[in-house]
Amino acid sequence: MKKLKLETTLDVFDSVSELPQDIQELMIKAQQAREKAYAPYSSFKVGAALQLANGEVVLGNNQENAAFPSGLCAERVAIFYAGATYPGVAVTSIALTVRSLEHTVTKPTPPCGACRQSIAEYEVNQKSSINIYFMGETGTVVKADSIEVLLPFVFDNTFLK
Repeated sequence: MKKLKLETTLDVFDSVSELPQDIQELMIKAQQAREKAYAPYSSFKVGAALQLANGEVVLGNNQENAAFPSGLCAERVAIFYAGATYPGVAVTSIALTVRSLEHTVTKPTPPCGACRQSIAEYEVNQKSSINIYFMGETGTVVKADSIEVLLPFVFDNTFLK
């Protein structure tokens, strides 16, 4: 038996103000999108802002539904909208932020597993990585250079061929 050791490298910023200017602006748009989330059941609002290679910014927020699990996460709302509206245009960066209506979230909150898989599909399809920046409501911001950093064993279309 052999063991496989995985190492992950993430960039950590103490606050939004340490981010490059364009990413600060993207995170502000994610925060604005977050406040429009429909989260009456979880009281956990999530906002996403995607920077596309053509300069467009696409927003998304979580949309809950009483018939769980019919809702959709902010990341998938945004990335599916980008794919539907700008097919073939690469996503270069994603900014994510969360806020609980019950407590202050200071811990950086990464995408859930389903969102990681959806982001992976877009990275594989566009043949380029997506910078993923995520944070709580305040505090530290974490950057992953690719979804493969957060999801090292990506299931993609090569398994289906």
